[in-house]
Amino acid sequence: MHTSHSTRLPVGGMHCAACSTRIEKIVGAMPGVHKIAVNLATGDMDLNYDPQALSLDSVVERVRELGFQAEVPSQLTSLDLRIGGMHCAACSSRIERVASGLPGMQEVSVNLGLEQGHFVFDPSQTTQRVLRQAIAEAGFSTALPEAGGEDEETRIAAKLQAKQRQVVQAMLFALPLLVLSMGHMWGMPLPRWLDPMHAPGMFALVQLALTIPVVWSGRTFYTQGIPALIRRAPNMDSLVAVGTGAALVYSLWNTVEIWLGLDAVARAMDLYYESAAVLIAMISLGKYFEARAVSRTTGAVRALMQLAPDTAILVDGETERSIAVEEIEPGDMLRIRPGERLPVDGEVVQGESHIDESMLTGEPLPVRRSVGDKVVGGTLNTTGALVMRASLVGEDTVLARIVRLVRDAQGSKAPIASLADTISYYFVPVVMALSLLAGLGWYLLSPEPFVFALRISIAVLVIACPCAMGLATPTSIMVGTGRGAQLGVLIKSGRALQRAGDVNTVVFDKTGTLTQGKPVLAEVWTAPGWTKGRDEVLRLAAAVEALSEHPLARAVVAASDAPVLQAQGFAAVPGHGVEAVVDGQEVCIGNAALMQAKNIDVGMATSEMQRLESTAATVVYVAVDGALTGLLAVCDTVRSDAAQTITQLKNLNMRVVLLTGDTEHSAQAVARLVGVEDVIAGVLPENKAQVVTELQARGRVVAMVGDGINDAPALAQADVGVAMGSGMDVALESGDVVLMREHLSGVLTALSLSRAVMRNIRQNLFWAFAFNAIGIPVAMGVAYLFGGPTMSPMLAGTAMAMSSVMVVSNALRLRFFTPA
Repeated sequence: MHTSHSTRLPVGGMHCAACSTRIEKIVGAMPGVHKIAVNLATGDMDLNYDPQALSLDSVVERVRELGFQAEVPSQLTSLDLRIGGMHCAACSSRIERVASGLPGMQEVSVNLGLEQGHFVFDPSQTTQRVLRQAIAEAGFSTALPEAGGEDEETRIAAKLQAKQRQVVQAMLFALPLLVLSMGHMWGMPLPRWLDPMHAPGMFALVQLALTIPVVWSGRTFYTQGIPALIRRAPNMDSLVAVGTGAALVYSLWNTVEIWLGLDAVARAMDLYYESAAVLIAMISLGKYFEARAVSRTTGAVRALMQLAPDTAILVDGETERSIAVEEIEPGDMLRIRPGERLPVDGEVVQGESHIDESMLTGEPLPVRRSVGDKVVGGTLNTTGALVMRASLVGEDTVLARIVRLVRDAQGSKAPIASLADTISYYFVPVVMALSLLAGLGWYLLSPEPFVFALRISIAVLVIACPCAMGLATPTSIMVGTGRGAQLGVLIKSGRALQRAGDVNTVVFDKTGTLTQGKPVLAEVWTAPGWTKGRDEVLRLAAAVEALSEHPLARAVVAASDAPVLQAQGFAAVPGHGVEAVVDGQEVCIGNAALMQAKNIDVGMATSEMQRLESTAATVVYVAVDGALTGLLAVCDTVRSDAAQTITQLKNLNMRVVLLTGDTEHSAQAVARLVGVEDVIAGVLPENKAQVVTELQARGRVVAMVGDGINDAPALAQADVGVAMGSGMDVALESGDVVLMREHLSGVLTALSLSRAVMRNIRQNLFWAFAFNAIGIPVAMGVAYLFGGPTMSPMLAGTAMAMSSVMVVSNALRLRFFTPA
């Protein structure tokens, strides 16, 4: 029997789509690998494999053989702490001894100079709180280096800062070099000791001196690109390294010949230091802009992570103390003051307040929460003080699960990306071959000099941009799924995103989806002969129904504002209704059959009965002492935005279907209220999936919208399953798309967002392919054959760098998506 296990591994050293595609092909071909997806933008590899046939160590080793960095994820917890109060080696040694004595502690290292400690332990035996408490009892203070999502923020900021320094260094020397090398051609005077006509040797040496710092700033192009080329797995860095390297080698050779006195002035006019330096500078600038833009694609996730506070107030008996959120354990009592965010999920045990749950439900008004109510981490306590009992902590909270779900979606691939991945795999070797052919062709088959052929060859190498193709899909998915999370729509994968963009049929479940799923008393009608009024009918009915377990009975009791009277002699008549004695009066509540059995005339209510039933209400008779006193109409209220949502779906040329297990009469009544013409009623939950299958057999792309509970098979069968939630009660595991807010407009948001993302991806792919399809022939000199211009390597490199920036910038437009 085959087993399956999924894991995510960080992969370092990837620079373009050719890298990620190569890893997918090589690792994907290993025995035991079921599925692999490598995301260039996030640097992650999602792997589904058979642990009996393949070990993670062998996968990591294979990735390393390809020239990339990877590590096997540890089952132990690794924790770094800042430690205060250490003054000498004895202090650090004491902390090490104390920590080493804790059960499950595997590794302890305390650095006195840095005032930091590194601890590796088995979380099933020792918790972070136990460790920090032991250190505190030894007389030292501890703090986490960073909290919340700051580690990721710091890493991104450090990466951008490093790229910025690289760009500044490169530009600082490349611009003077450009002026020096080209200035005399533009009529700018140079001092005699630097003029190529009088001092060609010095002219060449100064250019070389200005070039060296630029090459050093871009050394990663060579340290990573050349080894990749040697491994026969060239990437974008290889293209830059070979292109700029060729210009540097040619210029160095000419410099040597200048100083040897071999036609020095002519050689001085044939230097290409500025081409290599400006190329490196412009590509570095483009990479910086690209990294800055990509960092913004994960802004939605970082915003979600920042909702959780860093600390919480632990109520420990009669004392209270502040602890890190990471130390909270299930069962802990936590005090929440007004204006504070809840640290974890739990239940209110003391006090009441209004909680702003807009981060989950989108409702702008705070919701009242009191003893016994569930509350969710990340929400905001607005008014009163609360004490809550923690139930779900760490990675189990709703907020953490949402973050994890969005991250998984951002790391997933859409089927549309497969073409770009396939092309990227072969792209770099093909470009290198085209560069060589173009250079040789111009040198051997045309009267142009070698320098012209070299410039053509370099231009072909540096204009090719596999990065634009590799980033076209993942950046749009990252921004789109992040924006969806902000709008209360969680799209679980790139596949679901793409499929949702193709949907042309939307199937709605009725109860709990088009309706509220909570029966309420909609209307009370009183008989002409009854003089005591509506409230008395309701008061008597509530007294009887309070003893019934029927959902309709609870709706009647909930509608009564008066204290519930005591009923005597309660009896339920199966299939008919209930009866009891209230205040000495015999009260009967039920259907026409019960009234007939009691010989009660209901003829006067016939027209009212028909009117109320036409509104999809369930109507019962109420009789007191053998005479009809009124009708109670109980209905499952249609959602306020149902009709508008369905109208808008139709405007998008969607076919809308109502699928329910209710009777045809009830289903048609609801359908009339919301504007649905296609009604399929009387379908049991287990048969709903079959209805979806039949629609798909007719060529329809079906989205099924339900609550994810009794219609789970239909959600799974549909091309896109949309599960409606209600904030903390949402079933995140249900469906391909989860609506965090109890509004049907979320369906429109999901479908509109999916279409917008797919449109954005197609724009990106078109730009990436068009750029290469047009740019590479121009760089090869095709236009020059017909009297057009050639492309200088500097312009080619700038265009290549900007193509990636344009793709990512286009994806970032999705941050401002708003549903129509």
